[in-house]
Amino acid sequence: MKQRAGWGTYKQVAAELTGRIEDGRLPAGGPVPSEAALGREFGVSRTVVRRALAVLEKAGLVRAVPGVGRVVSTSEERARPAGKVPAPFRLIARDLRERITSGDLAEGDPLPSESDLQRAYGVSRTTARHAFAALEGAGLVSVVQGKGRVVTRR
Repeated sequence: MKQRAGWGTYKQVAAELTGRIEDGRLPAGGPVPSEAALGREFGVSRTVVRRALAVLEKAGLVRAVPGVGRVVSTSEERARPAGKVPAPFRLIARDLRERITSGDLAEGDPLPSESDLQRAYGVSRTTARHAFAALEGAGLVSVVQGKGRVVTRR
């Protein structure tokens, strides 16, 4: 049976992980060890680890990537004001909108598939569908039988 962690132990774990990020032992863009691995290393419960990781997420030092786990944020990601990170589907929709308005994707051109977006952005199929729905709602994309989603206008 695990011994109960002391009050504020999660802050100590968060401080240690922050130090590792700052000195490069956990490099930007690299993975953060799993909750289970951190729990074993620090001798604490996963609840304590989750609280520590929540502190790091709130500080913008780490971010969760669906299907991957937590990764250390890059300096560009840290520079964004807190609360200003758009939902992943908005980022995808913005990128596709820019390709349409720049002429990279012309009227009638097919858009990448949901699977392509999943691989490129590391998101779920639902997130990719939300991005397409946003573009369809803006009148930039439509579904064509046998072709998939295509650009409808610039």
